[in-house]
Amino acid sequence: MSLYSALYAGVSGLSAQSSAMATVADNITNINTVGYKGTEADFRTLVTDGRLKSSYSAGGVAMSPRATISKQGLLQAASASTDLGIEGKGFFVTRTGPEADSGVAFTRAGAFRPDDEGYLRNTSGYYLQGWRLDAQGDYVNNGSLNDLQPIRVSELAGTAAASTRIAMRANLQSTQTVMTGYVAGTMANGTTTPQFSRAVEVFDAQGGSHTVTLGFVKTGPNVWQGEIYADPGEVTAPGGLLASGTIQFNPDGSLDLASSSPALFDTLNITYTNGAAALPINLQLGSQDGLDGLTQFGGPSAVIASATDGGMLGEISSVEISRDGLVSAIFADGTARAVFQLPLAGFPNPDGLTRLPGNAYSVSQDSGTVAINAPGSLSGGTISAGTLEASNVDLATEFTNMIRFQRAYSASSKIITTVDDMLQEVSALKR
Repeated sequence: MSLYSALYAGVSGLSAQSSAMATVADNITNINTVGYKGTEADFRTLVTDGRLKSSYSAGGVAMSPRATISKQGLLQAASASTDLGIEGKGFFVTRTGPEADSGVAFTRAGAFRPDDEGYLRNTSGYYLQGWRLDAQGDYVNNGSLNDLQPIRVSELAGTAAASTRIAMRANLQSTQTVMTGYVAGTMANGTTTPQFSRAVEVFDAQGGSHTVTLGFVKTGPNVWQGEIYADPGEVTAPGGLLASGTIQFNPDGSLDLASSSPALFDTLNITYTNGAAALPINLQLGSQDGLDGLTQFGGPSAVIASATDGGMLGEISSVEISRDGLVSAIFADGTARAVFQLPLAGFPNPDGLTRLPGNAYSVSQDSGTVAINAPGSLSGGTISAGTLEASNVDLATEFTNMIRFQRAYSASSKIITTVDDMLQEVSALKR
């Protein structure tokens, strides 16, 4: 009897509209949840017999929830530098604990703060993951989540970092008297007095301080000889001479790097007598035809600017995260050190991810396989520090849907009461 099919259709309407109302309830209650992605209610028909004939049997309706995980929420300013938002595609990679075998979760809820052990965790307790950088600031991405480590910058406090660069902008006076009879190594052993020299401080891997001197003498028009040397008792190089060679200048006073000795512009490899490890030191003394390093003009010989890195790492004052995901520790003395590289996880179908408690997601068959890359690469999003992604739920739309679903629920209940009245009429025929 078609009345019974109408009755069952009314029941399906109550079930569908109540499920739809549940999505509205979840969306509204999470309107202020950071990174929350709303769920939309779609409806599909239920058909008992698709052929139209003299009699018709009602099928009803079912609710089909549709995730909007790929829909971007508005980025809003936040108070902490470790609060992170994602502009564009991607998810932060997190784990449920600091151990390597803890469960993996993907999230856009970027309210990360250091906990009592120095790990960056969000409000749901998920640990932010990243690639640890080596001494040269490099990392290897082989696509494996197992190579990621929990972000913990506090472990750097009280440690040391070896020097990796010497940068200098200096002018060598063009009117300086030409020196004859110069022999390489005589500035290092003290036989020849440099016409200009400058000492810089470098550090070994244990934080020990060492003095390295750059000395220069003019040996011809637009030609200088340079030596880089240290105390012979601190390094294993004979006589303390670390590097020497010729420095050529163009007629306009800029550096002729191509004609100069590579030893003075490449890397410096030092072996210390105290047994402390060292890293190759990159010599940044100028570029071809440039004025960004050594120059030769008529003014007095002088250092315009110089910089080295390394030394003892003291108390960490803050953590900075760049748009490309580079995590740096800022120390109380103003020095900075890059520690981790954050990845962003991408999926072929992010709306197919499985929801987890705490506004996170896990891989599912519908989402496809995860791919992790640095922010900004392969059409991925970028990281915005000091911001948080708001919920992508529109409150006005949810209130409108609430009215729609409530009216549809009432209408479905009317179907049931009406069918009940009609069945009572049929029952009364026996009288």
